[in-house]
Amino acid sequence: MGYVKDLFKEKADAQNKEIKSILEQHGNMKIEDVTLAQVYQGMRGITGLVTETSLLDSNEGIRFRGYSIPELREKLPKAEGGNEPLPEGLFYLMLTGEVPSGENVEHISSTWARRSHVPNHVFDVIEAFPVSTHPMTQFTAAVLALQTESKFAKAYNEGISKKEYWSYVYEDTMSLIARLPRIAAYIYRRKYKGGEHIHPDGMLDWSANFAHMLGYDDESFKELMRLYMVIHADHEGGNVSAHATHLVGSALSDPYLSFAAGMTGLAGPLHGLANQEVIRWIEDMCKELNSDAPTKAQIADYIQKTLVAGKVVPGYGHAVLRKTDPRFTAQMEFAKTHCPNDPTVQTVWNVYEVAPPILESTGKIKNPWPNVDAHSGALLKHYGLIEEEFYTVLFGVSRALGVLSSLCWDRALGFPLERPKSITTEWVKKFIAKGEAVA
Repeated sequence: MGYVKDLFKEKADAQNKEIKSILEQHGNMKIEDVTLAQVYQGMRGITGLVTETSLLDSNEGIRFRGYSIPELREKLPKAEGGNEPLPEGLFYLMLTGEVPSGENVEHISSTWARRSHVPNHVFDVIEAFPVSTHPMTQFTAAVLALQTESKFAKAYNEGISKKEYWSYVYEDTMSLIARLPRIAAYIYRRKYKGGEHIHPDGMLDWSANFAHMLGYDDESFKELMRLYMVIHADHEGGNVSAHATHLVGSALSDPYLSFAAGMTGLAGPLHGLANQEVIRWIEDMCKELNSDAPTKAQIADYIQKTLVAGKVVPGYGHAVLRKTDPRFTAQMEFAKTHCPNDPTVQTVWNVYEVAPPILESTGKIKNPWPNVDAHSGALLKHYGLIEEEFYTVLFGVSRALGVLSSLCWDRALGFPLERPKSITTEWVKKFIAKGEAVA
């Protein structure tokens, strides 16, 4: 089975037993009341999912299996000569709950390298699109084309036991994650580099090989990809891409179909497209001011102008966080080491100093602090990856680590089909009238 897979099964069996005990003893315990505002406004803040891989705290930010991002950067194994954590290690942590050794990470890395072959028909599907097609459309279609390789779908059709679902989902997860960098790089080189493709290098780790296939062999860019893949990997289960993957997977759709659903959600402007909107906002500001290095006063004026126009300052605010996103801080620390004098990076830092007080003064914004998207585009631009539409594909490759490890847990714990209750506004009006009559 492979020792990582064996360890995962051991952990899942133990947790299954624990959950059954919790439900037997406390299954009728109420966690919270739900308001009509929550029902109508996107179910915001309603506790209704279990995601074992990460938890988002409004003050501390994201924690992966209890570890903060600074702790991950310290504790997870790194590439030889590198300073950033390897995503293979984060995947191992999310899957098993244990901090991996260097040997564990090497095992994951070599497994993904062996499974990274992409069938020719997947490239044929990509090539069928006009080159002008958005990279996320091509990426999602390629993932769907890969579904022909699903071991779970094949085994399910042959009539496997429910107790075996997790095993085939695990196999599909490992193969899909292994192939995503090849697919994403192929789309990038096809759309932006005249179709001059770069073959994978099996001697490199997962992120470094991705950077190589994109066409960026600078060692610090490989370090950026390692950091980028780690900090974008997961954000508990309520965000659109994670929830969509979980929801579709609950219908026993295989990991390829489930992940494709998550990626169609990630492609939305209110989710994964935010990173490109940040960099475009900065570019528009610099163009209007005719300066690559606007002053803080100029930035403040432009922010006020943005707000007066009824628009938001992209990259600022978060549905849950109430402080500076630790993922923003991690990128800022990376930039201070690798590109402190880059004009766009310095502009990002100046916006960080200027924007929060202005946003807070409006009295309408609960969180005036930057999120992960406020910094990522500036770092990518520094290394020459200027194609903003592609940024969400990078996000998607990273997010696979979290949503697919979580999908393994969904099947290992036997989570059922997700089916929340919905109501009508007419029902709501009658409910209110009945409550007022009682009062």
